Amino acid sequence: MVSQIIFAIALLITLSIFAFTTWRYVRLFMLTQPAFRVRNFGKRFGLMMKVAIGQTKMFRRPILGLIHALVFWGFLVILIGSIEMVIDGLAGLERSLSVLGWFYNFIIASGDVFAIIIVVAIAIFLSRRLFMHVKRFEGIEMKRISHVDANVALTIILLLMISLLGLNASYVAYQTATNGTIHGYFPIGNYLAGLFGNMSLAVIHTHHQVYWWSHILLIFVFANLLPYSKHFHVFMSVPNVFLSRLEPLGKLPNMENVTREVKIMMNPETAYAAAPANAPIERFGVRDAEDASWKSYLDSLSCTECGRCTSVCPANITGKKLSPRKVMMDLRARMKEKRNGLIAQGKEYSDGKSLLRDYISEEELWACTTCNACAQECPINIDHPKLIVDMRRYLVMEEGSAPGELKAVFSNIENNGAPWQYSPEDRLIWAENLEMNKV
Repeated sequence: MVSQIIFAIALLITLSIFAFTTWRYVRLFMLTQPAFRVRNFGKRFGLMMKVAIGQTKMFRRPILGLIHALVFWGFLVILIGSIEMVIDGLAGLERSLSVLGWFYNFIIASGDVFAIIIVVAIAIFLSRRLFMHVKRFEGIEMKRISHVDANVALTIILLLMISLLGLNASYVAYQTATNGTIHGYFPIGNYLAGLFGNMSLAVIHTHHQVYWWSHILLIFVFANLLPYSKHFHVFMSVPNVFLSRLEPLGKLPNMENVTREVKIMMNPETAYAAAPANAPIERFGVRDAEDASWKSYLDSLSCTECGRCTSVCPANITGKKLSPRKVMMDLRARMKEKRNGLIAQGKEYSDGKSLLRDYISEEELWACTTCNACAQECPINIDHPKLIVDMRRYLVMEEGSAPGELKAVFSNIENNGAPWQYSPEDRLIWAENLEMNKV
């Protein structure tokens, strides 16, 4: 009973902290701008199963993709065991889901095998980060804290799997020593149980308790650490893929406020009507974090900082400052910086800084060719160009700021109805001496 009370208190603290964190994120999402209506749920579910659950984009790098996919799938299987531990901890039971019969045996066996696979995979990931200096893990945006963050998260995952293997092995050893019933099948645990062969029942039981509490407490800590870590994608990647834009990547959505104004001007009944006295002043494009759409903010929270986007960006490859990964990380960092003020005062809060220029320079924004290579490569369907284009729109429509070449194009379109520096009457001069049949 004492252990149940302790467990219930630990669970309550964990859920309370997680609920508080979730509430703060919900408040921030409420301050962002609309994006698109979420429809076509069947198509979205299929996309989620293919890209998020199936990890299909990860397999563009086959070996690392397979390793990452095995870790992800392993977590999904082991999650069921974690749910069982919560039930056991509250009810004072052991292996409470064993009533599921063969399915339980399959899940437990899969989790046992996945645990050792994940241990090997995490060792590989840590080795790559600590010793191999992979180029896409570097960059101006990859501060020391980013590397520490990744290494801490990977270490916790490693400890989770080690504690799970120890838990399974000590369970098998104890049940075998006491001639008890072993619920579930443990292909790895059966082998590791031999390590407890020369220990007394009391020592084996102590080991089992230590592994059990270590594993569940690590889960509680990890769950509340993730929302403040780059590994938040463990929670956010699946919903982010589900909420992906379904239109072709190259399609730039119209601005609803501009479309609305154009429709008003084209309607004779409303074209000359006075604007409402208390109409709010709308902002065109994105200047600061709260101007971004909820989807762009979700993208930033889902970013794994893997660098695949930047590694295929033609602007970055040719030495320009633009890094699509940095754009997402900057939005996330800026929202974090303004978080307390925005929650307390709403959109009126200002700290004298902005996402534009203080985090992302004009040079970075105009370096983007909107080729969408970054969005195509991203394993969780982050739409980097959408945020970049929205920030450009602010520069052009609010500040009239653009590179000189573009200003010339804008001027030509305004004066000549075309991007070129020729009047409409002179467009066919080049063809005057050509033998052409007039139609």
